[in-house]
Amino acid sequence: MQKIGLFLVFFITIFSSGSKAQNSITVDQYDVRIKDSNVVVLDVRTSGEFNTGHIKNALQADWTNRVQFDDRTQYLDKNKTVYVYCQSGGRSNSAAEVLRKQGYTVVNLDGGLTAWKKAGKPVDGLTEENKISNDQYLDLINSSKLVMVDFGASWCPPCKKMEPIIENIKKTMADKVSVKFVDGGSNTSIMENFHVDALPTFIIYQKGKEVWRKQGVISQDEMVAVINKYQ
Repeated sequence: MQKIGLFLVFFITIFSSGSKAQNSITVDQYDVRIKDSNVVVLDVRTSGEFNTGHIKNALQADWTNRVQFDDRTQYLDKNKTVYVYCQSGGRSNSAAEVLRKQGYTVVNLDGGLTAWKKAGKPVDGLTEENKISNDQYLDLINSSKLVMVDFGASWCPPCKKMEPIIENIKKTMADKVSVKFVDGGSNTSIMENFHVDALPTFIIYQKGKEVWRKQGVISQDEMVAVINKYQ
């Protein structure tokens, strides 16, 4: 009986080690693979951690906030391998397991951003250049022309999904609406002051007065209809 117990422990240990080796990779392997254009890099730390430094081009969805995490990750492309990471590898490993059950191919960074930095790999940080003041925001929306403010961020999965729609609106409806982008990652105080709780959020102003807002992914047809409504 004791021999059977020892055999089971040995088998589980070998199986777990093999599973970890398959699902987690080293910093150098990770660095090479994320250069492929057919991948998504996902930072599952909090926005505060993300803003202190992150891997270039990473999207962000906070694993500790499951409502936000589930909302943002639903827009990831299942045709692309998702390379996840956190600070040390624990949270991202848990997040990876959930994403795999949802049909994603996921690879975890062994040791997380701590190992990445220790290996001397580069990180991107938040800059001050995208910050605007309250007065600048008010100047932005006070126009005789209809103004739509797009609160988004380069690291936000649903914001990335909205990019082609917004670009098309800019090109085809330039005579009807002026589209202004506000970086939600930098302008947290503006978001708080104007009660923007999540990204993306779209607000339409008519002569400086808010007439419509919506959070999340919106179809182009709906956006065009709303813009035409306030002409």
